[in-house]
Amino acid sequence: MKQQAYLSLIGMPRSRKRYILMAMDLIGLPICLWLAVALRHGHPFPAALPDPWVFAIVAVVTIPVFHAFGIYRSVLRALGAPFLLTIAAANMLSALLVIVAGQLLASPPMDATVPAIYWMTAVLAMVGSRAVARLALEYLGRESGDKEPIGIYGAGKAGVQAIAALRFGPEYNPVFLLDDDPALQGTIVNGIPVWDPGALPDLVRRYGVKHVVLAMPSAGRARRRDIVERLQTQPVRMMTMPGLADLVSGEAQVDELKEVEIEDLLGRDPVPPIHDLLERNIRGKLVLVSGAGGSIGSELCRQIIRNGPRRIVLLDLNEYALYAIEAELRQLDESEGLAVEILALLGSAARKRRMVHIMRRFAIDTVYHAGAYKHVPLVEQNVVEGVRNNIFATQHLAEAAIESGVDTFVLISTDKAVRPTNVMGASKRVAELILQGLAREQSTTRFTMVRFGNVLGSSGSVVPRFREQIRAGGPITVTHPDVTRYFMTISEAASLVLQAGAMGTGGDVFLLEMGEPVRVLDLARRMIRLMGLEVRDKENASGDIEIQFVGLRPGEKLFEELLIGTDASGTTHPRIMRAEEHALSWPEVVALLEELDAACITVDVDGIRNILARVVDGYSTESPTVDPIVRVIPDSRDAESFGPPRSDSIH
Repeated sequence: MKQQAYLSLIGMPRSRKRYILMAMDLIGLPICLWLAVALRHGHPFPAALPDPWVFAIVAVVTIPVFHAFGIYRSVLRALGAPFLLTIAAANMLSALLVIVAGQLLASPPMDATVPAIYWMTAVLAMVGSRAVARLALEYLGRESGDKEPIGIYGAGKAGVQAIAALRFGPEYNPVFLLDDDPALQGTIVNGIPVWDPGALPDLVRRYGVKHVVLAMPSAGRARRRDIVERLQTQPVRMMTMPGLADLVSGEAQVDELKEVEIEDLLGRDPVPPIHDLLERNIRGKLVLVSGAGGSIGSELCRQIIRNGPRRIVLLDLNEYALYAIEAELRQLDESEGLAVEILALLGSAARKRRMVHIMRRFAIDTVYHAGAYKHVPLVEQNVVEGVRNNIFATQHLAEAAIESGVDTFVLISTDKAVRPTNVMGASKRVAELILQGLAREQSTTRFTMVRFGNVLGSSGSVVPRFREQIRAGGPITVTHPDVTRYFMTISEAASLVLQAGAMGTGGDVFLLEMGEPVRVLDLARRMIRLMGLEVRDKENASGDIEIQFVGLRPGEKLFEELLIGTDASGTTHPRIMRAEEHALSWPEVVALLEELDAACITVDVDGIRNILARVVDGYSTESPTVDPIVRVIPDSRDAESFGPPRSDSIH
């Protein structure tokens, strides 16, 4: 019964709630005026009591005043000091109306002190009526039997707001608060006791809580990570309240909860960007982003458009990805009033003549080359196309930039280019060698390379895959117990790429400081516990999610590196380093590319791998190829239909 009444009240249209409040005030204001007169004369029905129509006039005229002050637009759950001041001011104006009515219309005229008494009683009545309504809703919400008990970590302002939001929501009933501050422990906040976090096991058993809300929006990632790690041994699911941006955009309601994202826990607290570096290659310039629809490319576009380019050209082969990022950027441009020209072009960076035409046609100043094949096992199975896209497309785009007079060309590289064990990493290292060679050969275009590790949430990240596996009930598949990776949030990576790209003088290789490497097995366990589940293993056969080891995939390494040599120097940014590494002259690069092109034309996969092994430090051909074109031998009928390899050079 209480649940039904609560839901009917909460679900009532806002306009109806306003009419109810107006009706309460229409009745209450005349009573307050009568009470003021009675208190002044010490009798409930004094001889000086005004005519009834005076009471009616005061009430009818005052309601529009309250409406003008916005009193009926206020939400009960959000009443606070500003609302009290508004009520006081509105009733002050109402008291002035009482003075006018009492002196000019009342017979006999009102005593001069009646309006002051009326103001006090009206303020008390309005505040009291709304407080009673709020308490009644909170009571019905707490007593609604279908609401799930929930705990809140943080007894500060955010915790108080979380209590109010959850009490008025239809799903959760807050039953305890946790806080590290000893001064708050043992106190009562809005009727909720505050406990030491160490009491969580007992509280979970007592209340049957399955969720704990982290209500500490100002806490940094390191602090949130510490809290979650302390609580992850308990069978509770950590949740957070929606952020301000989600509330403003309408994507979330104040009482909606969402999971604590593993990205927030792995990522570091951001370092404020150096705005001069962030804007140097962008503000007022014409920018092209290749691979604009990819994980890194799309985030680069989001940050570029906010830094004031005159035009941004989006280039991608993937039609849907290009459509999606163009639509997103146009909406962003309109909503934030950026006034940036946005052009979306389908095409391959490997088509040099088209790239020259585009760069000249749109007078491109800066190029960010984010287009690449980067999934290690897939490139191992498609060696020729991996080399074509990662090496030759980079060459042709870079040469087109020189011919078109582009000022700056920034290559998005990878830590897998360092002593690679796979074709993808080796091909990206050759792409770096191309730009280093071109930087020595000419001075028209400034070439810069930025090398970093795994990006959380990207299409190649393990995090989305682990999350899907957990939601499906497991198992989580991990390649090896000791495999480690560097992780960085996609927003931080893009910001640092833009800043590093502005530092280069020509042929520079920049490394992003990735923090400490993370063991992927520990990441999997943390994600399982973060979702309120337990790992199922030999020690805990009744757990929820099993972790299986499936072995390293072709070309994968146990550990990733960022530096080929031993020389790296700092820069003006604490998370960007400059590497001093061996490079080839441009004639040596040209000879290398001619060899690779010939091997690609004849689909000589082993030849490609041998060439890469000769020029890329650390790459080896010891592991057998898994490219099906080489590994799978067709029968005689298929072999005849294939015919001799035909030249398909992209030069």
